[in-house]
Amino acid sequence: MASDKMKAKYLNPFTDFGFKKIFGEEASKPLLIDFLNALLPTANKIVDLTFKNNEQLGQTDLDRKAIYDIYCENEKGEKFIVELQKAKQNYFKERTIYYSTFPIREQAEKGEWNYNLKSVYCIGILDFTFDDYETESEKSEVVHTIKLKNQNGKTFYDKLTFIYLEMPNFERTETELETRLDKWLYFIKHLEDFQTIPTIIADDVFNQAFEKAELAKFGQTELANYENSLKIYRDLKGVIDTAFDEGKLEGKLETAKSFKKLGVPIETIIEATGLTKEEIERL
Repeated sequence: MASDKMKAKYLNPFTDFGFKKIFGEEASKPLLIDFLNALLPTANKIVDLTFKNNEQLGQTDLDRKAIYDIYCENEKGEKFIVELQKAKQNYFKERTIYYSTFPIREQAEKGEWNYNLKSVYCIGILDFTFDDYETESEKSEVVHTIKLKNQNGKTFYDKLTFIYLEMPNFERTETELETRLDKWLYFIKHLEDFQTIPTIIADDVFNQAFEKAELAKFGQTELANYENSLKIYRDLKGVIDTAFDEGKLEGKLETAKSFKKLGVPIETIIEATGLTKEEIERL
């Protein structure tokens, strides 16, 4: 990684700003479609996407909201939540399952309705690894695909899919890239380190992605927003990873206090600690 962030030619895609710049803008739609098609089975090929409101409200004002990094719908009405998860947190799996209920529930139609739902995909790009695997082979896997299955391992319901990408486990070198997904994971993991575009991923889509990620093309405001996002990413990751390493994450209040001192946004503190807005404001 570049020793000085200003020496980097391209942005860090694990920052909120960087992730949305590459995948979450209207002009980025071809990149997001290409990435999702690399991740999904060929039979589920996406032709077009429409971005939807990434802030989902509960049924009452008191209900907790769901704020997605990216929320979109394809031409068949299937829903896609794409989340970047920078650091470990309590109840991470529970949060993604809770988030999946919103695109399910919003499909309800008034009056007579037969409950025929469109597929929902929840995709998490993780800058950490899970700790609850039982075998060595599981620990090294990059892509984890989860569906509802019965006691015999047969899929009970195939329209709800969770896909987690554990980026630290992706260790393929440039010469080992075989699939389109390999190339996307290589791009995401190493983008901040590149000084030139690797030949193996130099096609129209990736050239567009590199162009969007080039810091020299940013105006002053965009660059300031990115640098702030980069600082938050580094501070957040440092505090949470240290807390996990030292077994301190149960000290949620202390963790939240550290975040507040660092100027981490309150929504991020809520996600990382599970505390309420009121509890955090009282610190």
